[in-house]
Amino acid sequence: MTVDLSGFFTMIAALFLMLALGYFAGKIGIINSVASKNLSRLIIHFGQPALIVYSLVRMEYTEEYLMLGFGILGFGLILHFVLAGIAFLAFLRFRDFDERKITEFAAVFGNVGFIGIPILESLFGALGAFMGAFFVVSFNLLLWSLGLSILARQRSDIRLTPKKIFLNLGTIPSAIGIVLFLAKGLLLTRLPAGAVQILDVCSPAVMQALSFVASLCAPVSTLIIGALLATRTWKQILGSGKVYYLCFVKLLVLPVLVVTVMWLLGFNETWLLFAAAVTAMPSATVISMLAELYDISPGYSAQAVGTTSLISLATMPIIIAFAQFLTKL
Repeated sequence: MTVDLSGFFTMIAALFLMLALGYFAGKIGIINSVASKNLSRLIIHFGQPALIVYSLVRMEYTEEYLMLGFGILGFGLILHFVLAGIAFLAFLRFRDFDERKITEFAAVFGNVGFIGIPILESLFGALGAFMGAFFVVSFNLLLWSLGLSILARQRSDIRLTPKKIFLNLGTIPSAIGIVLFLAKGLLLTRLPAGAVQILDVCSPAVMQALSFVASLCAPVSTLIIGALLATRTWKQILGSGKVYYLCFVKLLVLPVLVVTVMWLLGFNETWLLFAAAVTAMPSATVISMLAELYDISPGYSAQAVGTTSLISLATMPIIIAFAQFLTKL
């Protein structure tokens, strides 16, 4: 498979500029706390679901792609549990229990949905977005089970429920997208000619609308992160030893470890670069929302998300270059 690194570096540069714009907008009050929360709701309720469905539906159905998708889903489930085990040990010495929980969570769950899928598309084209959409299924299943169990330690008010695990704004659009993807291959050949003609007429408009809404994810979420950074001083952003340690583990140690192990196991270039990209993502913005909802060090969580997002723009190219280096050995 041809990997477009020029597109990847263009995406990284664009995200940096959007981050700077969001920071400026936050400083002058255009994106305040109210606007930030409303924009977050827009992305969570509309942007990410549209991105997931669009990424799945636009791929032509083949059994090979179907097997790849479910392989990615299985990989995502295993990867999150592995990262959780390492993160538990890596941050065991943190004295502040709430900050320890947030740091663990931040190391395990990356921003794969909002900016990860666009970055994967910059690397692999439409196939990258397709792979990312299946990975997001594992993310959302474990966010509301494994992730919530991390935050629920020593808290009787945080409860895991089957509804949260299986019915959320990540799993529902994923299920819709997978069903529609399967329908393209399994149903269209069995539909009457008239029904197929109607679909041919309606489909371009629906796909264009999905594309427009999906395209909001990367720029708007990056603007929000920039505005989030604007609420903290530069000393808070760049002066915390705990957050630097999180960045070191999350953005360098874990990606290098995962990619190296996969290389030793004989995975091909596509898998190595995919693993490098998803593990090198900054911490997911949903961490800040959950920290605020459950009052678990919300200020520290905002600092963790903002700082990992800023530093990841420099570390992601390093991790991708490392993965490519291994493929040439």
